[in-house]
Amino acid sequence: MKYPKVNFDKTKKVFISFYINDKRHRIFNGKRINSTTNPNSFPFSERKTQGKLLAAEVYRYILEGGVFKEYRSPKKLIGVQSDLEYLKQALQNKLNGEYSNKYKTMIQFVFDEITRELYLKNIDSKKVLNLLGRYISNTSRNTIRRHLNALINEARFLGMKSNPMELIKGVKSKAILHKPFNDVRLILEDIKEFNHNLYLCCLITYGCLLRPHREVRELCWGDFTNDLRFIKLSGERNKSGKNRVVPVPVFIRELLNEKEVDCNIFSGIKKPHNQDYFKTLWSRFKKQSNVLEEGQTLYSFRHSGAINIFKRTGSLTKLQQSLGHSSLKVSLTYLRGLEVTDLTEEDMPTI
Repeated sequence: MKYPKVNFDKTKKVFISFYINDKRHRIFNGKRINSTTNPNSFPFSERKTQGKLLAAEVYRYILEGGVFKEYRSPKKLIGVQSDLEYLKQALQNKLNGEYSNKYKTMIQFVFDEITRELYLKNIDSKKVLNLLGRYISNTSRNTIRRHLNALINEARFLGMKSNPMELIKGVKSKAILHKPFNDVRLILEDIKEFNHNLYLCCLITYGCLLRPHREVRELCWGDFTNDLRFIKLSGERNKSGKNRVVPVPVFIRELLNEKEVDCNIFSGIKKPHNQDYFKTLWSRFKKQSNVLEEGQTLYSFRHSGAINIFKRTGSLTKLQQSLGHSSLKVSLTYLRGLEVTDLTEEDMPTI
């Protein structure tokens, strides 16, 4: 970098100019180098002297490794940044990316948690272990680790040198089985008496195999075809990221009272209920229900519907399509979790 030059613009404001990587930069005050020097706050006769002072500050700042970023942008042009600064840029990239709101919320949470550990603005394995050590549940620990790893990988891509996650492995956690219902009709009747919206949500989760907390909750009348026989969801509306079309069984269509196209089918207005709406309703229902068994959740309706389809068709391809899985491998894993098998007693070894 050559020594900055002091110049005046057409309005007689002083600025200094210099080149970084063959690109010219102009600054009118010291804000971008954390300096209070502002030549243009002085009378015109003193501005050039103050401009020379600013030029000296900028030159010294950059030579000593100070970080100089693009104007109104977190992108670094020159200088060594702390791990905290890299993580801030990584977070911003994630929040600006095409990710789900749930993912962005989790990334923001993990960033807030790890930055509490960054007293010296740099991160190491000890600080990561301090964060992970707060979580007793292996599942929660692995979730935090996974999102933190994604954030740190992004920071390393931006230039962060350290890799505090390198030797920190995930821990084994027990798979949670959403126990299917033996008598779907019985549990649905119980829910019907409790709350109509929860009842309709459970029906759609079971009959259309949509995921309740987003895909079902966000449904509007415009997602249905005119005859209400199909639901069409774009890739941004479902977990697989692909466009999805699912049939609507007659026992669901009988309950649908179509309204304005852009209205949510549960709230009756354009905006859907909050993301915890059905989670809260299910918790309240579970407290007063006498027919629910241990391990049965709202997702059990989706699992029960999947078992029903597989037992009737015996087709993994149809099961994959109905669940909206991106690959057959995912569906096979899903079936193992449901404790469904192709084997019968007749298939087992004999003596």
